[in-house]
Amino acid sequence: MSVFTDSEQFYACVGELMERAKRDPTVGPKIAKSGIIIQFRYTDPQAVTTINARARPTQAGAFVDVIHGPTDLQPDVVMTMKADVSHAFWHGRVNLVAALAKRDIIASGPIPKILKLLPAVEPLYKQYPALLREKGLAHLALR
Repeated sequence: MSVFTDSEQFYACVGELMERAKRDPTVGPKIAKSGIIIQFRYTDPQAVTTINARARPTQAGAFVDVIHGPTDLQPDVVMTMKADVSHAFWHGRVNLVAALAKRDIIASGPIPKILKLLPAVEPLYKQYPALLREKGLAHLALR
Protein backbone atom coordinates (compact mmCIF):
# COMPACT_ATOMS: atom_id res chain seq x y z
CA MET A 1 0.00 0.00 0.00
CA SER A 2 1.29 3.44 -0.92
CA VAL A 3 2.09 6.10 1.68
CA PHE A 4 -0.21 8.55 -0.10
CA THR A 5 -3.89 7.85 -0.55
CA ASP A 6 -4.04 9.69 -3.89
CA SER A 7 -2.36 12.31 -6.08
CA GLU A 8 -4.07 15.12 -4.20
CA GLN A 9 -2.48 14.05 -0.92
CA PHE A 10 0.89 13.63 -2.64
CA TYR A 11 0.76 17.19 -4.01
CA ALA A 12 -0.37 18.46 -0.58
CA CYS A 13 2.81 16.97 0.90
CA VAL A 14 5.68 16.70 -1.58
CA GLY A 15 4.14 19.33 -3.87
CA GLU A 16 3.87 21.76 -0.98
CA LEU A 17 7.50 21.08 -0.08
CA MET A 18 8.48 22.12 -3.62
CA GLU A 19 6.33 25.25 -3.33
CA ARG A 20 8.14 26.21 -0.15
CA ALA A 21 11.56 25.35 -1.58
CA LYS A 22 11.11 27.70 -4.52
CA ARG A 23 10.89 30.64 -2.08
CA ASP A 24 13.37 29.37 0.49
CA PRO A 25 16.31 31.82 0.64
CA THR A 26 18.77 28.99 1.29
CA VAL A 27 17.49 26.37 -1.15
CA GLY A 28 15.86 28.41 -3.94
CA PRO A 29 18.92 30.34 -5.20
CA LYS A 30 21.02 27.18 -5.36
CA ILE A 31 18.41 25.42 -7.47
CA ALA A 32 18.05 28.52 -9.66
CA LYS A 33 21.81 28.58 -10.22
CA SER A 34 21.61 25.14 -11.88
CA GLY A 35 19.78 26.67 -14.85
CA ILE A 36 18.08 23.40 -15.75
CA ILE A 37 14.55 22.07 -16.07
CA ILE A 38 13.97 18.98 -13.93
CA GLN A 39 10.83 16.89 -14.18
CA PHE A 40 9.82 14.39 -11.53
CA ARG A 41 7.38 11.70 -12.64
CA TYR A 42 5.78 9.70 -9.89
CA THR A 43 3.74 6.52 -9.78
CA ASP A 44 1.51 5.04 -7.05
CA PRO A 45 -0.09 7.62 -7.13
CA GLN A 46 0.49 9.35 -10.45
CA ALA A 47 1.91 12.86 -10.24
CA VAL A 48 4.28 15.13 -12.17
CA THR A 49 6.25 18.09 -10.87
CA THR A 50 8.53 20.19 -13.04
CA ILE A 51 11.06 22.68 -11.71
CA ASN A 52 12.06 25.37 -14.18
CA ALA A 53 15.39 26.89 -13.14
CA ARG A 54 16.18 28.02 -16.68
CA ALA A 55 13.67 30.85 -17.10
CA ARG A 56 13.02 33.78 -14.82
CA PRO A 57 10.40 32.86 -12.20
CA THR A 58 6.89 34.08 -12.88
CA GLN A 59 5.95 34.59 -9.21
CA ALA A 60 7.29 37.35 -7.00
CA GLY A 61 9.54 36.03 -4.26
CA ALA A 62 10.27 32.77 -6.05
CA PHE A 63 13.70 31.73 -7.27
CA VAL A 64 12.33 29.09 -9.70
CA ASP A 65 8.97 28.06 -11.10
CA VAL A 66 7.34 24.83 -9.94
CA ILE A 67 4.65 23.31 -12.15
CA HIS A 68 2.45 20.51 -10.86
CA GLY A 69 0.86 18.40 -13.56
CA PRO A 70 1.39 18.37 -17.33
CA THR A 71 3.51 21.05 -18.99
CA ASP A 72 4.90 21.75 -22.44
CA LEU A 73 8.35 22.43 -21.01
CA GLN A 74 11.05 20.10 -22.29
CA PRO A 75 13.02 18.88 -19.26
CA ASP A 76 16.78 18.50 -19.26
CA VAL A 77 16.50 15.79 -16.64
CA VAL A 78 13.63 13.40 -15.95
CA MET A 79 13.51 11.49 -12.68
CA THR A 80 10.92 8.69 -12.47
CA MET A 81 10.10 6.93 -9.22
CA LYS A 82 7.33 5.67 -6.99
CA ALA A 83 5.87 8.36 -4.77
CA ASP A 84 6.99 6.32 -1.76
CA VAL A 85 10.63 6.67 -2.88
CA SER A 86 10.20 10.44 -3.00
CA HIS A 87 8.61 10.37 0.46
CA ALA A 88 11.60 8.47 1.87
CA PHE A 89 14.04 10.73 -0.02
CA TRP A 90 12.62 13.86 1.58
CA HIS A 91 13.13 12.24 4.96
CA GLY A 92 16.83 11.89 4.07
CA ARG A 93 16.54 8.11 3.87
CA VAL A 94 17.40 7.54 0.20
CA ASN A 95 20.92 7.59 -1.13
CA LEU A 96 20.41 8.99 -4.63
CA VAL A 97 23.41 7.23 -6.18
CA ALA A 98 22.34 3.87 -4.73
CA ALA A 99 18.70 4.45 -5.78
CA LEU A 100 19.84 5.20 -9.32
CA ALA A 101 22.02 2.06 -9.36
CA LYS A 102 19.13 -0.10 -8.07
CA ARG A 103 16.75 1.64 -10.47
CA ASP A 104 14.45 2.71 -7.65
CA ILE A 105 14.87 6.05 -9.40
CA ILE A 106 15.22 6.07 -13.16
CA ALA A 107 16.91 9.15 -14.52
CA SER A 108 17.50 10.47 -17.99
CA GLY A 109 19.60 13.49 -18.84
CA PRO A 110 22.78 14.93 -17.30
CA ILE A 111 22.81 13.13 -13.95
CA PRO A 112 25.90 15.01 -12.64
CA LYS A 113 23.79 18.20 -12.62
CA ILE A 114 21.28 16.53 -10.32
CA LEU A 115 23.99 15.19 -8.04
CA LYS A 116 25.35 18.74 -7.67
CA LEU A 117 21.95 19.81 -6.32
CA LEU A 118 21.96 17.32 -3.44
CA PRO A 119 23.72 19.64 -0.96
CA ALA A 120 21.31 22.43 -1.91
CA VAL A 121 18.22 20.44 -0.96
CA GLU A 122 19.50 18.95 2.30
CA PRO A 123 17.70 21.61 4.42
CA LEU A 124 14.43 20.20 3.06
CA TYR A 125 15.07 16.92 4.89
CA LYS A 126 14.15 18.67 8.16
CA GLN A 127 11.36 20.74 6.64
CA TYR A 128 9.46 17.79 5.15
CA PRO A 129 8.60 15.92 8.39
CA ALA A 130 7.68 19.27 9.97
CA LEU A 131 5.38 20.01 7.02
CA LEU A 132 3.69 16.62 7.46
CA ARG A 133 3.09 17.31 11.16
CA GLU A 134 1.80 20.80 10.33
CA LYS A 135 -0.75 19.26 7.96
CA GLY A 136 -1.97 16.81 10.59
CA LEU A 137 -0.17 13.93 8.89
CA ALA A 138 2.36 13.16 11.62
CA HIS A 139 1.66 9.46 11.09
CA LEU A 140 3.43 9.78 7.70
CA ALA A 141 6.59 11.23 9.22
CA LEU A 142 9.30 8.57 9.36
CA ARG A 143 11.13 8.21 12.64
